[in-house]
Amino acid sequence: MPDIKFYLPSDLCVEDADMGRQVAAKWGFVTSDIEPEGLALTIFERQVQLKDYQEPKQQGIVADFLSGSSQYRQQHGGGKKEPIAKAVGVKGDASLHVVDATPGLGRDAFVLAAVGCQVTMIERSAVVAAILEDGLRRLQLEEPTLASRFTLLHGNSIEVMQSWNSAQVDSVYLDPMFPHKKKSALVKKEMRVFQQLLGADSDADALLAPALNLAQKRVVVKRPNAADALAQKPPSMAIESKKHRFDVYLCNK
Repeated sequence: MPDIKFYLPSDLCVEDADMGRQVAAKWGFVTSDIEPEGLALTIFERQVQLKDYQEPKQQGIVADFLSGSSQYRQQHGGGKKEPIAKAVGVKGDASLHVVDATPGLGRDAFVLAAVGCQVTMIERSAVVAAILEDGLRRLQLEEPTLASRFTLLHGNSIEVMQSWNSAQVDSVYLDPMFPHKKKSALVKKEMRVFQQLLGADSDADALLAPALNLAQKRVVVKRPNAADALAQKPPSMAIESKKHRFDVYLCNK
C-alpha cells in the first residue's frame, strides 16, 4: 500500500487549508505543499478527495452522497424493490441493522440507508475512511435524518466482525473488490485508483465466515454475474440484476 500524504497547495483558501490540516491530523496523514507524483489526499471546495497526480486532468475521487445520481436514486429508484434491498431482507417498515464490511465510496450503503436501514460501514483503509467521513459530514449538513442512519468504523472488517459485541446485526453486506470490465471511464478510474491504493483484495474469501457468524438473518455478497461464489461456498439463493447478482446466505438464528 503506497504511503499517502495530504497535499495542501500553497494557494488553498484559508478555510480549505484549515480543514485539510484537521483531517490530516485526525487520520495521521503527513501534510505537504509539494505537489505529489502519484496518489495523494487533498481538499478542494471543502471536499476531501483522493487524486492521482500522474493524471492531473482527472477530478479527484470523493464520497458524494449528495450527488445528482445518489439523490435521483433515492427519490426515483426502486426503493425497497431494488435488488440490494430485497437481498438484505428489507420488508415493510421494519428497520434492519446492516453491516457493510466493504463500503468503498458508500454507494450501496447509501441505497440501504435510503430505504430505512441503519448501516454500519467498516473501512480498514484510513484514506477511504477519511473520504467516507467527509461525505457523511456533508450529508449531515443537508440531510441530517438520512445521515443519522450511518455509522462509520475504521478497522479490519474481519477482526471487527470477529470481536463484535454491540447491537444486533440483522444482515452483513459484502462487495469484495473484483476486476471490473465496465467501459465507463469513471468506474475504470475509481477501480484503478482503488487497486493502486489498496492492492489485491487477497483476503476476500476470509470475510465470509465471520460475516456468517455475526449476521442474525443473512449475509449478502455482491458478485459479477459470471464470478464464482465467495470462498466457493454456494449461497442459499441469488437475486440477479443486469450486471451483478446478490448471493444470499440465510443464517436462521
